[in-house]
Amino acid sequence: MAGTFVTLTEIEAARAVIAPHVLRTPMASSLSLTEKTGMPVHLKLEHRQITGAFKLRGALNALSRLSPDERQRGVVTASTGNHGRALAYAAGLQGVRSIICMSNLVPGNKIDEIRKLGAEIRIVGQSQDDAQQEVEKIVAQDGLIMVPPFDSPAIIAGQGTIGLEIIEEVPDVETVLVPLSGGGLISGIAAAIKALKPKTKIIGVSMQNGAAMAASLKAGHPVKVAEQASLADSLGGGIGLDNHVTFHMVRDLVDEAVLLTEDEIAAGIVHAYIQEREIIEGAAAVGIGALLAGKIRLQGPVVALLSGRNIDMDQHRRVIAKHYAKGSVPCPA
Repeated sequence: MAGTFVTLTEIEAARAVIAPHVLRTPMASSLSLTEKTGMPVHLKLEHRQITGAFKLRGALNALSRLSPDERQRGVVTASTGNHGRALAYAAGLQGVRSIICMSNLVPGNKIDEIRKLGAEIRIVGQSQDDAQQEVEKIVAQDGLIMVPPFDSPAIIAGQGTIGLEIIEEVPDVETVLVPLSGGGLISGIAAAIKALKPKTKIIGVSMQNGAAMAASLKAGHPVKVAEQASLADSLGGGIGLDNHVTFHMVRDLVDEAVLLTEDEIAAGIVHAYIQEREIIEGAAAVGIGALLAGKIRLQGPVVALLSGRNIDMDQHRRVIAKHYAKGSVPCPA
């Protein structure tokens, strides 16, 4: 199966399936980033999606492909939080049992939100790989259907519907900044955009602490990395040494991978809050962070995807307070 690619036709089919159940999220022009970069910058506000992140698109598309027998057996997945929440929501809509396996690195607020949606929770180990081992045990013992968080054609096609919207909303886009983790999001977006506008640059942005896809691209094959705590916690986890789809798609369709420090990720969160009036998680802030840090060789117009808002609000307050404590801006009353 290595080398499998998701096509524009599959992405368009996914849009027809999921459209009644997801939001077509807004596209907003950023005056502050446009002024800073000298290029038109637009923000795709996918963090306003129903479950607070883009993951709902792929989860709904994946569930749509299950047979009646598979629905009866239920679904299970490993998640850093947002995929689990999306799958729990989608499964709840359809009356399907769901088990979400997560590591101890997943923030408590994300676990709580998944539990509220009625999913069964398993907390295992210190990495996404540990959680995935629990998934495989459940599949073997109880017969549930695994819905991967990223390395699945159905998931990739669902996430790729964002790419269709980007092209329709900013038809002259020349650079698209996408958070980079396991590659399901950026693979789908790149497949859609490259099919419609091949010269558009697709740039993946991740954190320096444990970016598995970036390390795999550098090595030329999937590699295992130590998962580390990061403000961009949703970007953590490995891509799987037996990766079937996303590694090949990212390698062939993505033009560049950029890595950010924790301070640069924090700057993206702060900018989104102060300048754009948006509350986003660290993984969603990496595109803004890369622009602020001057790490992108720009050709414009630019679209930066804000992928999720499911940040722990105490953590968000600490990030903002730390910014004001530096004395750069008076703290508002």
